[in-house]
Amino acid sequence: MEKWLQQVPSIDLRTLSPLALAYVGDAVFELYVRMQLVAAGGRVQTLHKSVVEYVRADAQSEILSQWQPLLTEEEAAVVRRGRNAKSTVPRSTDMVSYRQSTGFEALIGYLFLAGQEERLLYLLGQVKPTKKGDV
Repeated sequence: MEKWLQQVPSIDLRTLSPLALAYVGDAVFELYVRMQLVAAGGRVQTLHKSVVEYVRADAQSEILSQWQPLLTEEEAAVVRRGRNAKSTVPRSTDMVSYRQSTGFEALIGYLFLAGQEERLLYLLGQVKPTKKGDV
């Protein structure tokens, strides 16, 4: 992954909007979940249903609540920026979960773009499965 990241243009994370961080974080998190599930095996249809369970706003909000005690001040600030970003809340979720999930995705995007893969993988490793067979 490190060689791939070297091909990404340099980005000043201080000027990047929290919604842009969340946009990247959403893709990174979904790819991480997909890789974990593919490694566990199964049919693609089943894998897709499992991925959807993890990338839903309420699931991401729950993961963020598990992470809260582990976050540094800088990481908590990124989450707050993402959570407070102005965006339209989809009808499929409630406002609180959606805002929390945006903060969650912003943090993932931030850690990924900052090249902090070790920290990102540590946090992702702290995700506690909610049902048998989850990531």
